[in-house]
Amino acid sequence: MTARRPCPPVPGPLEDYAARFDGLFFSLAQRRGFREYLTGLPAPRERNKTITCLAGAEPVAGAGIPGVQRLQFFLSESPWEAEQVNDRRLELLREEPATAPHDGGVIVIDDSGDRKDGMATAHVGRQWLGRYGKTDNGIVTVTTVWTDGRVYYPLHTTPYTPAHHFTPGPHRSGLPHETAAAAALAARGKEAGFGCRAVVADCACSVGDDWYLALRAAGLAYVVALKPHRGTWARTDQPHTPIEAAHALTWKDAKRPGDWTPVERHFRDGHTETWWAADARLGGYGPDSPCRLVVATTDPAGLPEKATWYLATNLPHPDAPHAATSPHPPADLVEIVRLYGLRPWIEQSYKQIKDELDWADFQVRSDRAIRRHQILVNCAFSFCWDQWFTPPGPLDTTAPDPRPDEGPERGTHTVPPAPTSPLAQGLTSHPFPAHPRRHPQSMVASMDGQRPTRRTPGPDRRGHHRTRH
Repeated sequence: MTARRPCPPVPGPLEDYAARFDGLFFSLAQRRGFREYLTGLPAPRERNKTITCLAGAEPVAGAGIPGVQRLQFFLSESPWEAEQVNDRRLELLREEPATAPHDGGVIVIDDSGDRKDGMATAHVGRQWLGRYGKTDNGIVTVTTVWTDGRVYYPLHTTPYTPAHHFTPGPHRSGLPHETAAAAALAARGKEAGFGCRAVVADCACSVGDDWYLALRAAGLAYVVALKPHRGTWARTDQPHTPIEAAHALTWKDAKRPGDWTPVERHFRDGHTETWWAADARLGGYGPDSPCRLVVATTDPAGLPEKATWYLATNLPHPDAPHAATSPHPPADLVEIVRLYGLRPWIEQSYKQIKDELDWADFQVRSDRAIRRHQILVNCAFSFCWDQWFTPPGPLDTTAPDPRPDEGPERGTHTVPPAPTSPLAQGLTSHPFPAHPRRHPQSMVASMDGQRPTRRTPGPDRRGHHRTRH
């Protein structure tokens, strides 16, 4: 069998992380493309991280250079399995003790939309974009995130295809809805070894009974928010919406709470808040029913819109008759509030994935290329966690003291020592690891120690500052 040719390593700790995926790529070009893509994603954001940006080329004029075309082929045409890469990423997260899942965490489900122009790109159409709070042309992706309040990382993602992408006909009635796709992703997360106390989602997922049936069929517990005015069948003299059921609970004041129980919420920054929670009755919901309605709020008298949760859960009440036979352990009000309080961590993950790693800045049209880009972004996100928990290496005792105790405050400025790792200065306002082949002059200059590192001129700028004779 022919031995594999070695892949040019990337600078820094990214090489150790990328090498763990080498077994999934059968060619040198694939291993090289994987490294180049991951090198560009965590870099400081000076512009949208399209393929030209990841390859270090000009946005339009450099689209035809070999480096850009190589990444384009790797993302769109090269025969490698994206799901195998994602499975390997999840395996590394499970193996690391600091990121290993446990039964006290939750799997958060959410869909997020991003604007995209045109109609030729897969999954792009006019649909509701929750990130912008309106209907617009874009792409919607359903995402699952595992979190325990200490760490958070994406598990699986799948783009949702609008109905207009399909030919009109009788088969359209069987198209999967976003909620059905979300329930399937939650089940995949459990099958992948990411145990959780419950699946958590906001009110966007509680639009149909198929959602609850799919989670029950997968053996998953859930804590899902309900819209306050979502109606249900009930007798005339009984509540018909969650907010009416909350108003039916007795409350006088904090010393005489009636049906409400104080819940102390602890936040990551150290501060605490006192919330109030209660089991309400609405139609088939009740503390002794298979599905409970839990209301949590900061003010039981006023039920403020921004600080009141109406939660449906199949976690049994500790005193319920079926608590002993339920497949899920009982949960009191404190536990229910804690579980749903972990849901905002998926919004925190969006800040890094969308704003820093440029989740939606792809310039490809096919379904396969879009899914590959999303998985590669998740790999870059997981690499950041890998480095966060990696203990720092030994200090370089030969390096000079950056702040000596003695010496003149002003005087002749000396050239600082060369950095220990190759840096690309001048490319951005913040230095980042340079590609070993893309900026050879910059790397050599950084090792000189007698002159500052300068940017290597591109082919279109060579001779730009030469003296004309």
